[in-house]
Amino acid sequence: MTKLQFTYKILLAGLLICLSQSTYAQTGNKFIRKGNELYKNKKYTDAEANYKKALEVNQQSVEGRYNLGNSLYEQKRYDDARAQYANSFKIAPTREGKADASYNIGNTYMEGKKWEESIKAYKEALKQNPTDEQARYNLAYAQAMLKKQQGGGGDNKDKKDKDKNQQNKDQKNKDQQNKDQQNKDQQNKNKQDENKNKNDENKDKNKNKEQQDEKPEPQPSKLNKQEAERLLQALGQEENKLQDKMKKAKGQAVPVDKDW
Repeated sequence: MTKLQFTYKILLAGLLICLSQSTYAQTGNKFIRKGNELYKNKKYTDAEANYKKALEVNQQSVEGRYNLGNSLYEQKRYDDARAQYANSFKIAPTREGKADASYNIGNTYMEGKKWEESIKAYKEALKQNPTDEQARYNLAYAQAMLKKQQGGGGDNKDKKDKDKNQQNKDQKNKDQQNKDQQNKDQQNKNKQDENKNKNDENKDKNKNKEQQDEKPEPQPSKLNKQEAERLLQALGQEENKLQDKMKKAKGQAVPVDKDW
């Protein structure tokens, strides 16, 4: 929706309320005229002062009340402006004047985002003047903002659902990425462990081979011929002694016990 411009309705001398020259004279005509001139030149504070002087002359001046509200509105003094519009509504002699006052009351509430109050004011403006399209547009805008504020706006709900779905999707993708990363890390760890085991096995094989290579081989005998003969003679002598002992033991008398 296009941003709403809260254009209020201006009541200047001779535009919406036609008063006779004699009435203007009685209600501070010169102050209202001066105030209107200052208002056109955007000197809102000075315009305010002149409208107040006009009201000092005639408290029932509809134009003085209405335009004083406009000068306060331009100064962003919305509560003060609303009070002047309300007074203008009470004393306005025509339905059109009451409709314009209600419309501007709605705008002061709009500025404060008081949607319910502004809706009520725009409805009153349309009641006084059913052909006021600006009031109808602002009413629709205020109703839409109130609905959005209460959380019942379809667009707002769709946006929330869309945001929630996107968050769920993002979270799901994040979980999957974490899971994939964990699997990848586990695979890398398994591969590292496998390579470590292979390296340990190769180290053990190499170590065993080195130990086998370091084991001394049996050396061949280095006895010369003479030493070998002496060794054989010595073995022969020992064998002869053993045979002699065996012979002596075999021929020795064995005592027999008497049986009487």
